[in-house]
Amino acid sequence: MANQIHPTAVIDPSAIIGDGCVFGPYSVVESDVVIGDGCKLDSFAQIKRYTTMGANNHVHSYACVGDEPQDLGFKNEPTMVRIGDNNSIREHVTIHRGTPHGEGVTVIGSNCLLMAYSHVAHDCHIGSRVVMANNATLAGHVQVGDHAIISGLSAVQQFSRIGEYAFLGGMSGFSKDVPPYMLANGIRARLFGPNTIGLKRHGFTTETRQALKKAYKIIFRTDLVREEALETALREVGEFPEVRRLVEFMRTSRCGVIADANKNGNGD
Repeated sequence: MANQIHPTAVIDPSAIIGDGCVFGPYSVVESDVVIGDGCKLDSFAQIKRYTTMGANNHVHSYACVGDEPQDLGFKNEPTMVRIGDNNSIREHVTIHRGTPHGEGVTVIGSNCLLMAYSHVAHDCHIGSRVVMANNATLAGHVQVGDHAIISGLSAVQQFSRIGEYAFLGGMSGFSKDVPPYMLANGIRARLFGPNTIGLKRHGFTTETRQALKKAYKIIFRTDLVREEALETALREVGEFPEVRRLVEFMRTSRCGVIADANKNGNGD
């Protein structure tokens, strides 16, 4: 299928373009870019240097993908952005390249929705089927698991991790890790238990949801020392792989995990 490229679009001759792409007026594709089949760039969308994009992505007007990281130590090294398939990148979204002192690449999976004005900073790794609502912001080196939702006007601090199927409420700040399957919200965000509605919508069984709820109560709402609480959760409901994943996430946290809303602890 032939590409449809508007006469005012600016496409570097070295860019590798797949079949069936549509590039609107004044869209820009720089050198060292790879764009897969069936992608669409709306008017004034920009794909900057060192960006690789899979198939069927839609980049809306004024989005800027692959710009230099906002890092004072960056010296124009050839770092990258790598994006999967079937993503919707809405108006004014910004996605920045990696840094040499990070992993050198910013990664976004497939089937994600990045709503208007959301920002993905350098060295972030975002899974698949992630939703970032309007003005959601990720600082550098953040990791986001599959199916996570980050609501509007929320910000995630650098090096934090957001677990899969987590739901982050709007107008919230996240300075530590948010475990998988959990609901978190607040200016200084706290946990409010499992993301029950989201898990149900994604087909998790009643038994799995109940097991996660029980594990959450053991880990966050008892007076047990953290490691003892994790061992207790494994002993009582560890036959569920989701509970084992929750425990593994907690044990590998480097930034600490945000606290339960009903506790005064610091979440470490």
